[in-house]
Amino acid sequence: MRNLWRISACLVLWLVAGKALAYETISFKSKDGVEMTADLYMTHPDTVPFIVLFHQAGSSRGEYLDIAPQLNQLGFNCLAVDLRSGKESNGVANKTNERARGAMKETSYLDALQDMEAALAHVRAYLAQGPVVLWGSSYSASLVFQLAATDSLGVAGVLAFSPGEYFTSLGKTSSYVQDWMEKVEVPVFITCARNEIVATQVLFDSIPTTDKTFYAPQTMGNHGAKALWRSFPDSREYWRAVKVFLQQWL
Repeated sequence: MRNLWRISACLVLWLVAGKALAYETISFKSKDGVEMTADLYMTHPDTVPFIVLFHQAGSSRGEYLDIAPQLNQLGFNCLAVDLRSGKESNGVANKTNERARGAMKETSYLDALQDMEAALAHVRAYLAQGPVVLWGSSYSASLVFQLAATDSLGVAGVLAFSPGEYFTSLGKTSSYVQDWMEKVEVPVFITCARNEIVATQVLFDSIPTTDKTFYAPQTMGNHGAKALWRSFPDSREYWRAVKVFLQQWL
């Protein structure tokens, strides 16, 4: 079914720890017809666990240029998705945002939920035969709980980097994210920057499953998934916690 993908002309090579890894830039439609862009890091058979990677505010799929290849090395396939609420990261422009604005579509955090739903559906239909895991960063770290709670087929787990109640200015209650977290029963990993620990702990405590992990950094840390970028010295501690969770539950 790969002939159904619209693949970019470029096959980009990424070098990690001396090993050449490849990703393909693909496209597919969001629920309202907006064309979405994503980078596919698929280096294993389609039966291994598959992680769908969503970025933070003002960002793009480029947030995962350093992260996705390392997840490949851990044995996972990945799709890093451009959501319509974003702009750029690591020199990679957010093409979904550009197309949505060109089509006069709204591009708030909540408007990106339909993109996340479409990405999950695309992964299941064309890319993954094994377990599917949701991974979010900042605003998308909050929305992955809503997606997991309403997903009828059941995702295998959730990793959330700096989730928060980011939607009050969009008309949602101050417990909107927490309310969705209370409905999630799959294994969950949560982390954040040190100055976010208190608020994040409240959200973490609301998750009913005992199959959950909260990594609270001893260093200042960083907001969102960029805490894993190797350019930050304390990224090693974040990675250690992520690896333990993935090895335990996936």
